[in-house]
Amino acid sequence: MSATAVPQAMPIQPDLIAVKARQQGAWSSGDYAIVGTTLQIVGESLCEALDLRAGSKVLDVAAGNGNATLAAARRWCDVTSTDYVSALLERGHERAAAERLKVDFREADAEDLPFADGSFDVVLSTFGVMFTADQDRAASELLRVCKSGGKIGLANWTPEGFIGQLFKTLGKHVAPAAGVKSPALWGTRVRLAEMFGEHAADITAEPRMFVFRYRSAQHWLDVFKTYYGPMFKAFGALDAGKQEALAADLIALAGEFNRAGNGSMAVRSEYLEIIITKR
Repeated sequence: MSATAVPQAMPIQPDLIAVKARQQGAWSSGDYAIVGTTLQIVGESLCEALDLRAGSKVLDVAAGNGNATLAAARRWCDVTSTDYVSALLERGHERAAAERLKVDFREADAEDLPFADGSFDVVLSTFGVMFTADQDRAASELLRVCKSGGKIGLANWTPEGFIGQLFKTLGKHVAPAAGVKSPALWGTRVRLAEMFGEHAADITAEPRMFVFRYRSAQHWLDVFKTYYGPMFKAFGALDAGKQEALAADLIALAGEFNRAGNGSMAVRSEYLEIIITKR
């Protein structure tokens, strides 16, 4: 090494087990089902984009309270719904029972799915698997349990969209775990190609918009900081003064995206609707 050479810092290797434990705690807090039920249209749209056929074996990964699960079951598919938060599976089960839909609910980790290779015709995840700690391992699991010629359907928030910017704002107030990849990378074509390209016959990723509709920006914030686990945890990690600063930034962010014009909130949030055909 020359006298002027500067040694390169080693990249930080995150403790993914600890990160996963914190994430599971975050999603178990609040009550995501209150927020999740408003996103139902995304599951319906994804199932239509996949052109689901009755009788198909479908797996919903990180299913939350079951938006894509119910959408697939309504199309007479044989659906297995999984999440690592048992309370969310219970909410999904309640919804399926109310509609008298037959669904198999199983607690499972998206990074270690308890199914044999090629078990499913279609594998789904709407705003779920993108939040895994080990992105490459989760992607590998989606591919493993999908049969050759089968499809993986995803709905992932983009970095530029409202939810992508929301997580960026949270990160300014509560530092994310060092070395962990941003969930919003799942909403980029480059990262999708990295994770799935080698094993995909085709990848389509179309930008879509979901509209968050609330009585006002303050109403949205009150709901999210009470029920949306990551935001609930972020506020809980701050003292009163810092909570006020975070709230002000989030209200300002909502204002930048709000197109309601009548005092209510109608915020368009971009996501990618992704269909991967496995080789």
